[in-house]
This record gives sequence, structure tokens and C-alpha cells, in this order.
Amino acid sequence: MKISARNILEGKVTEIIKGATISHVRIDIGGGIIVTASITNEAVADLQLEKGKQAYAVIKASDVIVGID
Repeated sequence: MKISARNILEGKVTEIIKGATISHVRIDIGGGIIVTASITNEAVADLQLEKGKQAYAVIKASDVIVGID
């Protein structure tokens, strides 16, 4: 499979918090960094995601917002 996104971060699922329709999937990409993705419960089931499984956080952003204090 090829995709256009260039930010592909490999890691392991550390937690899946299921809501009514959306799950928050936390992926440890190393160095103490956890990426959280909000995906449908159906997607969690289709991908057979579970704690400890290898997964990729694929980030495709069209906007970047910059802020200062």
C-alpha cells in the first residue's frame, strides 16, 4: 500500500478508550511520546486493534496553527 501522507509514526497501542461511537487509541511511538487518535469503534474492530499490538499513527495535516504566549 502507498499513501500520500509523509508522517508515519510506528509504535504500539497502549490504551483504547471506547465511547458510544468513537474510540481514543493511544500509540506509544517511543521517547515518552504518546499519540492519540480518535477513530470509530468500527475501525478499531476492523483493524483488530488491542493493547500491545503494533500500529502506525499516520498524520496528514492541511493546516498548522502556530501560537505564542
